[in-house]
Order: sequence, then C-alpha cells, then structure tokens
Amino acid sequence: MATETAAAAGAVLDSWREAGIRFVRFELPDMHGTSRSKTVPIERAYGYAEHGLNMYGGVAVLDSRSDVVGGTLYNEEVAYGDQMLTPDLETAAVVPWLEGTARWICDSAWADGRPLEALPRRVYRRQLERAQALGYEPVIGYEPEFYLLTPDHQPLFDGYHIFNTTRNTYVPFIQELVERLNEYGMEIITANCEYAGSQWEIPFLPGRGMAGPDRCFSFKNAVKELAHLHGYTATFMSKPFAGGAGSGMHTHISLVSLSEGGNAFADESDQVGISDVCRSFVAGQLAHARATYAVLAPTVNCLKRRRPHTFSPSNISWGPEDRSALVRIKGGSLESRHIENRAPTALANPYLVAAALLAAGLDGIERELELEPAAKGPAEEDASKPPLPLTVHESLEALEADEALAGALGQDFVTAYTTMRRHELQRFDDHVTDWERAEYIDIY
Repeated sequence: MATETAAAAGAVLDSWREAGIRFVRFELPDMHGTSRSKTVPIERAYGYAEHGLNMYGGVAVLDSRSDVVGGTLYNEEVAYGDQMLTPDLETAAVVPWLEGTARWICDSAWADGRPLEALPRRVYRRQLERAQALGYEPVIGYEPEFYLLTPDHQPLFDGYHIFNTTRNTYVPFIQELVERLNEYGMEIITANCEYAGSQWEIPFLPGRGMAGPDRCFSFKNAVKELAHLHGYTATFMSKPFAGGAGSGMHTHISLVSLSEGGNAFADESDQVGISDVCRSFVAGQLAHARATYAVLAPTVNCLKRRRPHTFSPSNISWGPEDRSALVRIKGGSLESRHIENRAPTALANPYLVAAALLAAGLDGIERELELEPAAKGPAEEDASKPPLPLTVHESLEALEADEALAGALGQDFVTAYTTMRRHELQRFDDHVTDWERAEYIDIY
C-alpha cells in the first residue's frame, strides 16, 4: 500500500479507536456474493491495512458447499497459497449491530502484487474502468427480495398478500432491520412484504461506480447476519418453496456522462425517452443475454423461479414499462430514465451481475448496435423472441462461446467460474431426491 494510502488507513483507524471501536473486519466478496472475512483487534489492523492481511487464496472460488474445487486457478495451481487482503478505504463503516466493530471491503493480490483477476470485485472494477474510459460512470441499483424464516426454515406466515399493511411489519424485526441498515449507510427507500408469505423487499438507493455493488453486497450480508442475531433465517435463495414465489434481484442501470454531467440514457425527443447511447446499451444486453444469464441465474434453483406470469423474464426482449420483458425501460423524469434488467435472481452475486450487464451494454455502445423493435407486450407472450437458456449447463456454454463477453470478464474468471459451477452441478446430478424415491421405489 502506498504511503499516502497507508496514512489514510491509519487516520480511519485512529478515528475508530477514538469512537470506541475495538475490532475491524476485513471482508472479501466470494463468487457467491458471500462475505468471507477475518476479524482483527484494532491494534493489529494498522499493520494489516498497510501490508495486507493473509487469507487462503482459494476461498473466493469455493463452490456453494465450500468444496475446494480443482481447476479453479487458486488452489492446487498455487499450492493452496495465501492471498493478501487490502482494504478499500471508501467502504469503511461501523457495524451498528455489533459492539465496538467496524469493517471495510477488501481487494486482494498475491504477495508479489499481482491481483487475483477472477475475483468478483476485480471483475467488476475492470468494467467500471472501461466505462470511465468511454466517458461514463455507471449508476447501479438493486432490488433483492428475500424470505424471513424460522430457525428451522419455515415461513412465518402463508398466503399471497403483497403490500398488505399488517404483513409489512408482521414482526417487529422488520422495522429494526430498516433502522440498523440505515445506520450502516444503506439509505433504505421503502420496505414491504412481497408476493409470497414471509417474503420481503427492502430496496435502497443506487450508487455510482463501485458503490452500487458494494452497497448490495453489504445489504445482503447484513440482512442475513441481523436475522440470525434475532433468531431468524433470512434467505435470498431464488425459490425456497415449490408453491411460493421466487425471489428476484431486478438490477437498475444508467450511465452518467463524465463530460456533461447528465444522464446519458435520456433523450426527450425520443418516443420512449431514451438516447441512442441507451438504445445501443440495451442492444448489447440483448446480444449477450444468453451468456450473461450464467451469472444472472447461476444455480439450478434459479431456473425454478422462471414461470409464466410471475414477472420473471423467459425470453430475450425489451419493452417500455413491461414487467415481463428481460430489459424494461423505466419511465419517470428524464433525469431518472434508466433500464431495469429483470433476469437476476436474488442469490446472484451483485458484482458479477453488474460486471456482466455493464460489459454487454458497453459492447453495444462500442459497436453502435441498433436496438430491435420492442416486444409486443406482454413480452413473455411474444413468440418471435428467442428464449433464455433453460439450464445452467446451457448458459455456461453460452458464456464460454461468447468471445466478446468472456474476453471482457477475463479468461481467468471464466475458467474459475465455469469449473466451480460445473462441480456444483455434478453434485446436484449425483444427489438422489425424495421425489425420485417416492416416484420409483414401489413401481420398480
């Protein structure tokens, strides 16, 4: 760490000590968007902030069961060596629900300074820098839905009553959750129960640059931790119950012009109110939709969210204010005009979602792609639109075959990610389910 940055880190730590902070979390986002961290007494944090905190290098490429997966670049290939975590000082925050604890989100590199190119925050940073080189700053917001369950994973209530006032605050924890999240810097917009019983959505303000995915990462991990501390289980699993609604993470994106300072997606002379830049950006997302789906809907469970008339897109389409389209053009004022990609599921990694959607859209801008006509609404019923992948295997193959998107995300990422996901898929294929036993034991 440079001398100036080390001094700045020391200043942050000094202010924390004066405020009574005794512990500092060094957090690393893994492939799943889960926080992997070490908690350090604040007296020790000065040295680690300056020189790096060692952590097993393969932790970010573990599969969803934390299996060590061969071929993911950061395990046997480097003799299971350590990476060094260095804090991003912009992410410094006090953790309001823990006594005397603060945190920062970290980047990582090997001891010789080489970054781990496959790590999600690094993958997104490259696309952020690409956007900035083109003269734009992305503004990204997310709407991750989640279920709040009992410790043994049962819903608190059943039925379908979205926006029901009684259920919005069915347990006092919801209001306390909002308060703690605001103290954490999340800037909550609204809070309401969602379509299914025991399902909620608590959206927060979008962020510019790295702040967008950082905020979503912080939100999701904070919700899970706070729920645990209050005797609940919060899950962003896409479809925890066969008869319940799926949980999505609609992702909102606009670009700010760095030269002019305004919304690069807005054009008052356009029929839909969007600029040529926005049209090319959307065209890029459509062109690479099959490949981006590998990170927007990354598990076998995600595909169970995609059913007709559930506002979960099933084809490659766009439309103004069309909730069934893959890409929805949001109305409102020109200043707030933006796009909403409705494919990401709640369990998707916000850094990878942002990286993939930004990479696809920027490719459209660079190639000046023309946007096809909007789907005949509702988009999901437009038979002329090609379907999104029907399996995770299919989307992984699409990612590998898409040279432009794979090149943008980086070959290290594509190799580590697809290898890890296929290991997870093989475990699923090997598992004998209750359905199979009920279906086949007696008859055969």
